[in-house]
Amino acid sequence: MTFSPTLVAVLWKRTGHRCRSGAPGRLFVMTAPLVTLNDGHSIPAVGFGVFKIPPEQTEQAVRAALRAGYRHIDTAAMYNNERETGRAVADSGIPRDQIYLVTKLWNADQGYDSTLAAFDASMARLGVDYLDLYLIHWPLPAAGKFVDTFKAFVHLRDQGRVRSIGVSNFEPEHLKVLIDATGIVPAVNQVELHPRFPQTALREVHAQLGIATEAWAPLGQGSLLTHPTVTAVAEACGRTPAQVLIRWHIQLGNIVIPKSVNPARIASNFDVFDFELSADQMASICSLDDGTRLGPDPRTFNFTGR
Repeated sequence: MTFSPTLVAVLWKRTGHRCRSGAPGRLFVMTAPLVTLNDGHSIPAVGFGVFKIPPEQTEQAVRAALRAGYRHIDTAAMYNNERETGRAVADSGIPRDQIYLVTKLWNADQGYDSTLAAFDASMARLGVDYLDLYLIHWPLPAAGKFVDTFKAFVHLRDQGRVRSIGVSNFEPEHLKVLIDATGIVPAVNQVELHPRFPQTALREVHAQLGIATEAWAPLGQGSLLTHPTVTAVAEACGRTPAQVLIRWHIQLGNIVIPKSVNPARIASNFDVFDFELSADQMASICSLDDGTRLGPDPRTFNFTGR
């Protein structure tokens, strides 16, 4: 990882806690680490996700995230808040090339021609002329269209309308079919990933193929925020449970997209770059793996509704 330009400066004063950090009282400049993708582009390791944020709250939430220092915003056609996300980006005053913008193609739009049309619709809603990353939201294996869909993604990338192309919720067998058919390795696979479901085997496949791992539901949909193991580490570090979980992801090498509509929590979730969890703390959180998947199984999920 390398480090991004300055995003936020905060005065850090935490003493007497058992986490590695800088000197108490020092002014720290908060920067989001960058993950370099297999196509040479880089993505901020911490982004702001807008899943399940109602459209009427999205613009305010994204504005709060950008004020807090986030420069990576993740939305999707299915979330029905692309328009509001785009307005917040446009009104932020931050140059477009300093914001890493991601959206996803919905299942009902898979297929070569329908993908191109859906992309145009997303771009119109977002009000931008290029995307930093475009993802196939789910493999939808029963439809058998994700290869043609990805070929359309390649076309969009070759046109310069998308910088990086990737997938979401793809299992190893889906990745193999895709790569064998197209000869192109996705830059990113965004999957459910949290301490109870750390996707160890899939992350090993990603490492072998050079695919960046991105975590959705990084906090276990809130279920881990009160777990005694997590709260004990948080108390030892003088941090919130959410900050500890986000830091766990960063130290594993994951890209992570926490979400909130509360401005204070949005800012707090980004304040994770001036401390490190110890090896023992990392191991204690990793021990929470019990194989619990909270979302749908990509091998059987074939929903195409809105």
